[in-house]
Amino acid sequence: MGLLEKLKQGLKKTTQLLNTDIRDLFKTRGRLVDDEFLRELFEMLVKTDMGVEAAQEITDEVAVAFRARVVEMAEVLEQIKQKLKQLLAQPAAPIAMAATGPTVIMVAGVNGCGKTTSIAKLTHMFQCQGKRVVLGAADTFRAAAVEQLTVWANRLGAEIVTGPSGSDPASVAHRTVARALETQADVCIVDTAGRLQTQQTLMQQLSKIHRVLGKQIPEAPHEVLLVLDATTGQNGISQAKHFTDAVRCTGIVLAKLDGTAKGGVVVAIRKQVGLPVKLVGIGEKPEDLAVFEPGPFVDAMFAEMS
Repeated sequence: MGLLEKLKQGLKKTTQLLNTDIRDLFKTRGRLVDDEFLRELFEMLVKTDMGVEAAQEITDEVAVAFRARVVEMAEVLEQIKQKLKQLLAQPAAPIAMAATGPTVIMVAGVNGCGKTTSIAKLTHMFQCQGKRVVLGAADTFRAAAVEQLTVWANRLGAEIVTGPSGSDPASVAHRTVARALETQADVCIVDTAGRLQTQQTLMQQLSKIHRVLGKQIPEAPHEVLLVLDATTGQNGISQAKHFTDAVRCTGIVLAKLDGTAKGGVVVAIRKQVGLPVKLVGIGEKPEDLAVFEPGPFVDAMFAEMS
């Protein structure tokens, strides 16, 4: 399945919402672009959780291009899509790989955001590229988290480093990198506790893990990926800001995109946080992880209306 087809599948709920609302905008063939039309368009865009600011920008562009004209649905759709692609534009942001030795990736996010599953998908993605992966279960505060990651590691055939419940997470992170160096693994992925961004002490623990990784390999971690749950919509924005302050996040993995009609939240994240969205989770299977590309993403959002 190609990228566009995968995204279409993952964005089905968002597409269905847009499809219904846009067709309601054009109940008759052609529609006059007046204040009422623009108000309805704005409300429709806000429902996708892209944020008031982005929805207003798109509505304003439609107003400038078409106000007082009778337009067809296809014309307005094209205008919306072009503006969305502009808003989502970002440098090509694949995972930054180390020039030599193992690439160290630290993964952060709140409890229940889909972090463990995202790590499993990331592991599968690297394995498909022929890379050997070592996982570190540094969420030592929750036995269930270690167990869940261990199950995935066994299923995928990846080595995993664990520690006793309640032990120092930074110690587990240290041993994980040491094991990756010892076995000449290509990638080392360190899970961290799914803490709330408001818990200052725990955020400091994340900072400690970040420092420990950097002492073993000067450039590490090469990526600090923040997993955000797409189903939480705008709540993800404050999470991203707090985590970025604590551990200098380099990119976002947007999980559970298939479980929500709020696919527009990626626009709000790009606009308000500024971090690149690197990967999107579009299903429950290990292969259901896609590299984020603005063009195919927007085309998939409006797939049924093209």
